[in-house]
Amino acid sequence: MRATVIHGPNDIRIEEVPDPRIQHPADAVVRVVSACICGSDLWAYRGVASRVAGQRIGHEFLGIVEEVGAEVTGFTRGDFVVAPFVWSDGTCDYCREGLQTSCPHGGFWGEVGSDGGQGEAVRVPYADGTLVGLPRDAVTDEKLLPGLLALSDVMSTGHHAAVSARVRPGATVAVVGDGAVGLCGVLAARRLGADRIIALGRHQARTDIARVFGATDVVAERGEAAIEAIRDMTGGQGAHAVLEAVGTEESMRTAISITRDGGAVGYVGVPHGGSAGVDISQMFDRNITLAGGVAPARAYIPDLLSDVLAGVIDPAPVFDRTVDLDGVPDGYRAMDDRSALKVRIAF
Repeated sequence: MRATVIHGPNDIRIEEVPDPRIQHPADAVVRVVSACICGSDLWAYRGVASRVAGQRIGHEFLGIVEEVGAEVTGFTRGDFVVAPFVWSDGTCDYCREGLQTSCPHGGFWGEVGSDGGQGEAVRVPYADGTLVGLPRDAVTDEKLLPGLLALSDVMSTGHHAAVSARVRPGATVAVVGDGAVGLCGVLAARRLGADRIIALGRHQARTDIARVFGATDVVAERGEAAIEAIRDMTGGQGAHAVLEAVGTEESMRTAISITRDGGAVGYVGVPHGGSAGVDISQMFDRNITLAGGVAPARAYIPDLLSDVLAGVIDPAPVFDRTVDLDGVPDGYRAMDDRSALKVRIAF
C-alpha cells in the first residue's frame, strides 16, 4: 500500500509501505476514505519537531473497516468509522473518566512503529475503545464527509478549548488564533451559547469563515494592540472565556491579558515557545483559570457527531483545498506558505 512518510524538514514523500495487518485480537484494519493535514504536522515538516527519517505521518482519518481481530465486538467489516487522533483502550480509569489522551495503552497515529493516517489503510489498536461508528450511507455523501473528518481532531480540539474556558450561554468569548482549530473554537463557542465572540485574526479569508461560524467581532491587531482593542470593546473588562489556539508565548500572554477577572483561558495550541507567556502573578491577582491541553476527542465525538449529522454545526469550511494522495506533498507546501488553511485528502 501507499502512505505518506517524512524524511526530514520539507521532505514529505508518498511511498510503498507494508500493508497493515491484525497484530493483536483487539485490532482492526481500516481502509482510509478521507484524511487531512493538520497544523501540528507542520512542526515536523518545518523541522521544529523531530521525526525519524521514513516515519509515517498524519493523525486524522475516516475509513471503512476491512478486518477485525477476534476480540473486537463493536465493529464488523464494512462499518464506516471516524478515528480520533489518539487511540485508547476504552477500559482504563482515564478512559472511563473521559480523558482518553492519558490512556496508558494509548498512542498517537504516526508514532514510530505505528501507522499514520495519511495512507491507504491503518491498523487501529483497541478498535472498540478508539473508533466511533458513522452512518454507513454517509460514506458517499461528499458534502458531509469534510464535517465528519473535522471531528477527528480540529472540531473536537476547538470544543475542548471552549469547554476548558467554561464557555456558557450569554458569555463574551475571545478566540486567539485563526487556524482551523481556532475557527472550530468559534463554532464551538456559538454551539455552547456564547453571546459575543471576538475572533483574533488578520487573514480575511479566515476571518470570513469565523464570521460564518458565529464571530460577532474581528480584531486584526496582535500583542499589546490586540489587548488594548479587546479591552476597549469590552468596557475595560475583557472576555469571560478566552480560547488559545496557537501555542506561542505571545499568544498565551495575549490570552491571559484579555481575560476578564474571574474568567478562564482554555488552551489547546500545541506549545512551541516555552511557558514565558504564563504570568502566574497576573492570573493569581485576577483570579484567572488556565485549563486545557490535548483534547480527548474520543470523549467529545459522539455528541458533536449528532450535531453534525443534524446540521446544527458544520465545520466543513475549514477545508479549503482537496488533494489526492499524490498531492499530499503539495498540500504540505500550501499549508506551510498559508495559501491553504487546511488540506483534505480524498482517496
